[in-house]
Amino acid sequence: MSVSSLRAAALLLALAGSLLSPLSAPAQPANAKPPLDTRSGPTPKAAVAEEAAARARRVPGDHIAVVVNSEVVTAGEVAARTERARGELERRGERADLDALRKEAQDALVDERVLVTHAREAGAKIEEGELDRVVAGVAAQNRLTLPQLLDRLRQEGTDVKRFRENMRDQMLIERVRDAEVIRRIRVSDGEIDKLLEERRAEAAAKAPLNLAQILIPVPEGASTEQRESRRREAEGALKRVMGGEDFAAVARELSQDGNRSGGGEIGLRAADRLPDLFVSAVAGLNSGQIRPSLVESGVGFHVLKVLERQSGPDGSKVTETRARHILLRPSDKLPPQAAAQQLAEMKRAVEAGKAKFEELAAKFSADGSAAQGGDLGWAPPGQFVPEFEAAMGELAPLAISEPFQSQFGLHIVQVMERREVAVDPRQQREQLRGVLRERKFGDAYKEWVADLRAKAFIEMRDAPL
Repeated sequence: MSVSSLRAAALLLALAGSLLSPLSAPAQPANAKPPLDTRSGPTPKAAVAEEAAARARRVPGDHIAVVVNSEVVTAGEVAARTERARGELERRGERADLDALRKEAQDALVDERVLVTHAREAGAKIEEGELDRVVAGVAAQNRLTLPQLLDRLRQEGTDVKRFRENMRDQMLIERVRDAEVIRRIRVSDGEIDKLLEERRAEAAAKAPLNLAQILIPVPEGASTEQRESRRREAEGALKRVMGGEDFAAVARELSQDGNRSGGGEIGLRAADRLPDLFVSAVAGLNSGQIRPSLVESGVGFHVLKVLERQSGPDGSKVTETRARHILLRPSDKLPPQAAAQQLAEMKRAVEAGKAKFEELAAKFSADGSAAQGGDLGWAPPGQFVPEFEAAMGELAPLAISEPFQSQFGLHIVQVMERREVAVDPRQQREQLRGVLRERKFGDAYKEWVADLRAKAFIEMRDAPL
């Protein structure tokens, strides 16, 4: 999936999710990302459609709070955003400092006006057809026809023309931000080399190991004499196997653990499923080698042998997953428990053959992928948010997850297929360059906004008497 399609999906989710579920629903955090967007930097600081609707309403008696270049921030906007933030804090059981919330709301609105005026001056354009598709997508994601969406806006006292222009502004910000912030980010070859080594070390640490042990336990509360006696017994076992005796035979004779009958063999498993003490103790040992000294733990003394050490992934191949999902966004009208129940019912219907996953996704999913039946396309590891990666990673092909929650709402996901894809060294380095660029995006974005704000004309207005 291309970067442009990821950005479009991110924007559509922001637009659709905050408009009509209901209009007063709390916005996503300023730095939230949908599962399709791997960037670590922030998205625009507004629940875009909700803000567009709020800004398009006429509020009698409202007044200008701040002038920003050729734009204004009204007191009504500041109050609305402050109230939304207060409500979100109270829903989480946190105490709200209204003065602090009001300042944060005003600062965020000023930043948005700075960005939109800059985007206009930069000459970015959003064609009418592109805007039409986004508005239609907002309607579809809220299960409305376009006429129904427009009627709803009018019923809320929202000027439709102004609403469209506000959404156009946010799309302009998104477009200019991507271009200008990325240009600020520099990634050196040395940074890529360092990350490549970190990835290789991480892969090696997780490479499967098959260990065998001889355990000589020390009873809890043992005296010093008892502990020393057990140490001497373990040292005797170590001396025998280092002298050439069969490790398995000595383990069956002396070891006092559950693997004794199998010659002490623990079994092949990923290194991260073994005790860290064992993994570090045999670091540097090859298959067939015995650690030449005892390992002491809380249960006693261990003699360790590496029966097999498999090599970890070298980065030349990556496992890509093609998955599809259904996202429901909880709201006042759809509590989380009800959303989870609906998703569980959808899962059962698909598994019973009474419904097709892609048809349910197209009809109900509150995500930009709904039009494709929830299909997220082929994705390498790390493409999605951690909760999504974890749920997807546990599934066999064609299996469907139980409902799970991420920062965007509640999901079910189905793995359609997996494949191994070769990655040449140049492509691998470019992928790592992208990872590092994403990591730096947040700081670069903040610097960009700060620079633009420093150059902007900003005038604070007193409230009228």
